[in-house]
Amino acid sequence: MNNESFAALLAQQGLTITERQLAQFDRYYELLVEWNERMNLTGITERGAVYEKHFYDSAALSFVTDMVGTTSVADIGSGAGFPSLPLKICFPHLKVTIVDSLNKRIQFLQHVVSELGLTDVLCVHGRAEDIARQPAHRDRYDLATARAVARLA
Repeated sequence: MNNESFAALLAQQGLTITERQLAQFDRYYELLVEWNERMNLTGITERGAVYEKHFYDSAALSFVTDMVGTTSVADIGSGAGFPSLPLKICFPHLKVTIVDSLNKRIQFLQHVVSELGLTDVLCVHGRAEDIARQPAHRDRYDLATARAVARLA
């Protein structure tokens, strides 16, 4: 999948992204593949599959949820940053908190955030059930996401 077809897929759903955002997705893909050689982030590494199954699927939340009217997002068990980082790229105004229990993944996510020049992204190392009890995080988000995590109560 090339940038034009990815942008066209998003545009079919009413989501327009800029050249800068496309460049951010390209760099994210490069970092994902590079770091995946050292640690298991995803079993999907072929470019077209990453764009479809990770980037597009993450952005798909915006097809059914008003992301323009959303200010803050908590992503629980984000793993390699899905869906929070693709959403942040598409909607730069979002304030994103990513929670993951593995510090190696948090280090990867912090590196991606830095490399892509993303702001208002907080990467928190910890278990969701522990972080949720902290006053700084409890009932502080407009939207919470979880993808491929344990059953949600």
